[in-house]
This record gives sequence, C-alpha cells and structure tokens, in this order.
Amino acid sequence: MIVDCALYRDGRRTRTPDDLEEALAAARAAGEAFVWVGVHDPTPEEFDRVSAAFGLHPLAVEDALKAHQRPKLEVYQESLFAVVRPLDYDDDAGTVTPSELMVFLGEGFVVTVRHGRAAVAGQVRARLEKDPAVLRHGPASVLYAICDSVVDAYLDIAAELQLDLEELEERVFDPSGGTATGTAATIYAFKRQVLEFRRCSGPLAEPLGQLAAGEVPYVDRGTRPFFRDVADHLSRVADGGDGLDRLLSDILTAHLTQVGVRQNDDMRKISAWAAMAAVPTLIAGIYGMNFDHMPELHQTWGYPAVIGLMITAVTVLYRLFKRRGWL
Repeated sequence: MIVDCALYRDGRRTRTPDDLEEALAAARAAGEAFVWVGVHDPTPEEFDRVSAAFGLHPLAVEDALKAHQRPKLEVYQESLFAVVRPLDYDDDAGTVTPSELMVFLGEGFVVTVRHGRAAVAGQVRARLEKDPAVLRHGPASVLYAICDSVVDAYLDIAAELQLDLEELEERVFDPSGGTATGTAATIYAFKRQVLEFRRCSGPLAEPLGQLAAGEVPYVDRGTRPFFRDVADHLSRVADGGDGLDRLLSDILTAHLTQVGVRQNDDMRKISAWAAMAAVPTLIAGIYGMNFDHMPELHQTWGYPAVIGLMITAVTVLYRLFKRRGWL
C-alpha cells in the first residue's frame, strides 16, 4: 500500500498528488522538483499503478515485490534500483532482525518500497522535510539520506553487539560459570547474529563505492562527497563486524579448551580415586581367597597388619596424586 506520496519543489513539500503521472510531468516540467512515493509491502496489483506511472523496469519490480534481496545497485534505462537492508537489534533477546528497503531513482521521482518493520523511509522523510537544503539536491539526496541512516544504525548496533560480547566474554572466563552447560550454544547463537549483521552490511560496500565514484546516472555530482562519507562509515562497520567475528571464534575456542581441561581434570580425579580404591580391594581379595597356606593367616597380628598395609598404601597414593595435582 502507498503510505505517503508528495511533490517536492525547491526542497520543500508542496502537495500530495492524486495522479502520479500528472505529478511526475509537473515535477519534470519544473526542473527543480521531484515526486516521492513510499510503499509498504505492496501486492502486485497495488504496485502496478506505481510501476506504470514511473516506467519501472519489470525485473526491478519483480525484485521489489519478492524481497529477500542482497544489498545491490542496478542501473536500468529509465531508473536506478538500489536495495539496502536496515537492521533492528533487540538487546533483551540478543537478536538482529533485518528488513528490506528498495529505492527506485529516476528523473523527477523517487519510489521507496519497504518490507519488514524498520520504518527507515518514513523517518528519513520526516528528517529531510526539516532540512530543505539537502532535499534541493533532488532524488539522489533521498538515496543518500537512506544509506546514511541505515549505516549509522549499523554503527550503533555494532557498538551494542560489542558490549554484549564483552559480557559474554566475562561469563566464559568466569571460573564459576565458564564451563556451564549451554555456554557453547549461547556463543554459537551470538555468532549467528553477527553473521546476519555482516550479511546485511558487507554487500552494501560495492553499491556505495559506485555512488561515491559517480559511476551511475541520476546521481548529482554534488552528492558524491556525501556518499563517500557514508562509504567511510561503512568501512568502520565492516572492521567492527570482522573484529566481532574473530573475537567470537577465539572465545568459542577458549571455551572448548576450558571444557576439555575440565574434563581431563575430572578424569584424573576419577582415576586417582579408583586407584586408591583398587589397592585395598586387591589386598582384601587376595586374603579372601580359599588357600590352605597363607602368610600370617593364623597369626593374631595378621588382620591389623593387613588393615595397616591398606591404609599405608592408600595414604601413599593419595599424597602422590595430590602432589601431582590430580586431586
């Protein structure tokens, strides 16, 4: 459905047009104007009106309707088609939720198609309407503002992920809880969120590089420095994502090593106690056998001597294992 539609002239919102073709003709005739249409989760029938009015390429329309696209930039004869992936981070649940925002850019028009709950386009529109100086750059200013907003959100999410990762790291290396059941699953789940974060932010680098270099039509030369600034911010996001992934791998390795060491310690303790139990069992087993001739069998001191031998043997083994750190 169309959530907002407006004609902008000289950086200011003028009116909400009823007829898209008429509004586009008026914008092109004015020269310093453009139409901005915002659409949210459209059906094919709803989007037919928009695509017909602005002459959108059918392949780009298909991508916009189906969603599930990687961030990209495609150039068609009558328009530019860009895909960005806004992210929302739930700190309580520790989950990264992606949305999709498609932007059609052409002579005198901008069409934004949103899938998911991230209302980036509406927020950008409200902010730009308070800053006519940016909107005067035309449709390219909308694409810039959207990319800037999305990348700034990436930076904020990367900072939040870093804080959560530090808490997870403290938990892993805490002697009382580092080997707790479920820690490995928690680390892996966090790694999945970082992977989702990198999957959305990483592919955006190439489209932003093209926009910053001015290699695409419908992008005014005056907006190139702004796109370069966004690309620079995105490089910081990429570095942060790589660092998070490496640190998570190191934490997972350290956790598994801790578990292995703990299991070895447990096995040593079990083996030590089993050895100490085996010695008196062996002695008692021998003296319990039905022999006619056994040393000290009929001696009055035979029983306490055997008990003393057991205690001595177990004490020697205990001290030996204790000195070696097995107990």
